Amino acid sequence: MYQIQQTSTRTIITAHLTQTMSLLHQSVEELWQKIQAELANPALELTEERRCPMCQRLLRPNESACPICSKPRENHPDEIVVFISSRDDFLPSFSGEHADEENNDLPEERFFSEPLSLPNYVLRQVIFDLSHEDQLIAAHLVMHLDEDGLLSVDLEEVANYFHVPISRVERVRRAIQRVDPIGVGSFTPQEAMLVQLEVLGENQAVPEAVAQLIQDGLDELGKRHYAELARKLHLPLSVVKEAARFISENLNPYPARGHWGDIRTPSEVSQRTLTPDVIISHLNDDPQGPLVVEIILPLRGTLRINPIYRQALFQAEGETREELRNDLERASLFIKCLQQRNHTLLRLMRRVVELQRDYILRGERYLRPITRNQIARELGLHESTISRAVAQKNVQLPNKRIVPLASFFDRNSNVRSALREIIASESSPLSDAELAERLRQQGFKVARRTVAKYRMMEGILPAHLRRSSLRSSTP
Repeated sequence: MYQIQQTSTRTIITAHLTQTMSLLHQSVEELWQKIQAELANPALELTEERRCPMCQRLLRPNESACPICSKPRENHPDEIVVFISSRDDFLPSFSGEHADEENNDLPEERFFSEPLSLPNYVLRQVIFDLSHEDQLIAAHLVMHLDEDGLLSVDLEEVANYFHVPISRVERVRRAIQRVDPIGVGSFTPQEAMLVQLEVLGENQAVPEAVAQLIQDGLDELGKRHYAELARKLHLPLSVVKEAARFISENLNPYPARGHWGDIRTPSEVSQRTLTPDVIISHLNDDPQGPLVVEIILPLRGTLRINPIYRQALFQAEGETREELRNDLERASLFIKCLQQRNHTLLRLMRRVVELQRDYILRGERYLRPITRNQIARELGLHESTISRAVAQKNVQLPNKRIVPLASFFDRNSNVRSALREIIASESSPLSDAELAERLRQQGFKVARRTVAKYRMMEGILPAHLRRSSLRSSTP
């Protein structure tokens, strides 16, 4: 009896941890989609009643945020207010069928768009999790993506170019494949779909034979020859059809198509809208006031267990009772995991903003060199938890600029910013050794080789080419 109870408890804890980690990794847009999917469970309901996600205070119709949790306690300029916001009025894509009616009067400054090519969009997601050397490899790889997101360069060629083992280049490519759009950097549509399947399998059940169909039956699958596939793979026809449906609904053989591929629209070529997961601003827009950190929870109401469904559990019997119990447990688990996600993000953002206050207010030159491991130790969490919380999140700064949360952990951004300023103000092109000396004078101890790497990352030419460019532009 004791062993059975222990196994059951361990299973529940594992399910809680797994789902919490999954939710923590999701961006605000992905979380919205996840919530919509979970609402298919009749035991979970979204009420119109709006409550503060932190203190559960009932919000009035005209209150966009909790008047208690979103206000400073001391009103000191150095105070940081961090709270969860359950409003979605700045995200028109979350507003449902009445989006057009409800968002006509929204202030334009709540949105931010910038031109982003596919290489830039991919690189800005992956670069902060790589070493300095691997960042250069990643930049080289993304510059060889075709418009569908597939890689058009041989890894051996890249390895020879950087004088590194091919296994290292492959490791960087694998990191690229797992950012948005998932599967980008694959060599073939088949590989892209298998990568997407691998990522999906971390968070949800995958029907039987999906991987087998992708690997051995992609041609027949495209022609919908399901009966032929069933005979070829020795599978029941129903299994093949279910796997085919899953592939059709969840996988994309051309990861970038739709934003950068053949079927893109002109507006999608020029812009990619960035959605903030966290908004940092000044209280009452006063530059001298405290910083307010708003963590977005994309909900229009309040999630809760359906009371009618709970009551039905006590009246049901047999298999029906077991099904109701499973639905209730799933709904309860989702609500608890969502609360745990919010709590972790609150603690993370409070500490990160405390450490990077100067960066937020004054720019990249003032970025402090912090690591995920450091934050994990301070908060008593595992480093992988911090990594998941940081991944795929965007932060809107007080100047309305949107940056990846991962950029707060970029240990060389301040050096690269100083390097850009030095080169922009040089009267005659400086060599990498001279640039290293100028940086040392500003307190940045970097070697000449490191300066060369940073210069390449910033797309800045070496001194002799800058000199030639300067001569050619002089009348």
